[in-house]
Amino acid sequence: MSEITGKLHFSLQGMAKTRAGSQVPDRDAQFRHINTAAERFLSRGLPVVSVDAKQKEPIGDFARPGRTYRPKGQPITAPDHDFSGPDTPFATPYGIYDLGRDSGWVNVGTDRNTAAFAVESLRRWWKAQGRLDYPSTDRLLVTADAGGANSADSRLFKMGLADFADECGLSITVMHFPPLVLQNGTRWNIVCSPGSPTACAGSR
Repeated sequence: MSEITGKLHFSLQGMAKTRAGSQVPDRDAQFRHINTAAERFLSRGLPVVSVDAKQKEPIGDFARPGRTYRPKGQPITAPDHDFSGPDTPFATPYGIYDLGRDSGWVNVGTDRNTAAFAVESLRRWWKAQGRLDYPSTDRLLVTADAGGANSADSRLFKMGLADFADECGLSITVMHFPPLVLQNGTRWNIVCSPGSPTACAGSR
């Protein structure tokens, strides 16, 4: 068989991801819009954070990537096969990166990556670090991906942000990275202010 395929110039090959998917027409303009808003906040000394949930990791005796200094010939050992069972707990890191201070903060949860977890991660960052770094601010800009727990169309995320805004006295603006284009082509941001009767309102 190999002789025949060789003569026909065939070889075993894996799939190659080379075909580009469809792009949002104004994708670059959207990024510029977000960048301009972030620069405006930063120029006024206001906090700008980027948030994202990272890959879930099983908790227990599992092999981990990376290296560590150890005595020669004494590596940390792990089972030769990693099998997680139905009762295996998972940890979800939710990262919050402060653009102005170039610093990161991580909240790790063992529940599912939900809208409540996303908002709680922001709340914990603010109480533990944000309010210390920005004691006099009343505004916060959050940039996030359009999908996942902090998606633009998540009602629970908006309601949670409204509660957080009321609790901390902050006016919170959330800007989602593309793709986030509605059928009529508009771009939406989420704005939550203390005491907002509509919780969170969409705005172009």
